[in-house]
Amino acid sequence: MSKDSGSLSDEAVTAWARLVRVSQAVLTLVEADLKAAGLPPLAWYDALLELDRVKLDGLRPYQLQERMLLAQYNLSRLTERLTKAGYIEREDCADDGRGQVLHITECGRKLLKSMWPVYQQAIATHFGRKLEVQQTAELARILSSLR
Repeated sequence: MSKDSGSLSDEAVTAWARLVRVSQAVLTLVEADLKAAGLPPLAWYDALLELDRVKLDGLRPYQLQERMLLAQYNLSRLTERLTKAGYIEREDCADDGRGQVLHITECGRKLLKSMWPVYQQAIATHFGRKLEVQQTAELARILSSLR
């Protein structure tokens, strides 16, 4: 297949399939490790981390969606669960009477802190230890070109 015709090379198709499969497999293993430790799903960590990063400013729900590492197709359900559990709070948005701003609570910060060691170990086990330092640097460089 030639690049000029807009077609994909066999190598590009193979690389794409491997990227998707490996990503899904590693995420499944990380989720299993969190579950085994009695912790909530990775999406909870991801949302709490983004809210913690902005400190007092908080985020509008659409801003949270844009910043999340993981695809979250139903952000409203996620934020509802986090609110009910006491990990985030909703505040009316001063600029938009119908909008809300999300803030992490102290309980949310504690959960984030308790999840990190398990998540960090899962990253090390299922990803970091399988590659040499040079390989991870090269992978990061390659993946950044896709952004």
